[in-house]
Amino acid sequence: MSARRSGLQREVLALYRRALRTVNTKPPAAQPKFRLLARYSFRTQAAAVSPRDISAIEHLLRKGRQQLEIYEDPKVRDCWVSTEMVQWGEKNKERREEVVGDSFEKKSGN
Repeated sequence: MSARRSGLQREVLALYRRALRTVNTKPPAAQPKFRLLARYSFRTQAAAVSPRDISAIEHLLRKGRQQLEIYEDPKVRDCWVSTEMVQWGEKNKERREEVVGDSFEKKSGN
């Protein structure tokens, strides 16, 4: 059973899905950088804002939509990622693989 989500939560998730869909429209060589940019932006912003701070969340949604509109432009073919983002991605990639690996082992019965 899935949890009911507030309207604001649905908006944030919709923006995240839109960002991940945008990644697929970019050249294959640039897709990992765009994916990392989306994941990093959402995770760090989520950690920096209280879930009860509605006005801050709405502000970040507006800012995120504006930024995503820029990245959705077909003329944008690449993006810049900092070394901090790359390090964060490597750290969280390992954790994600562990979770996926554990889930796979449980499902396959190994």
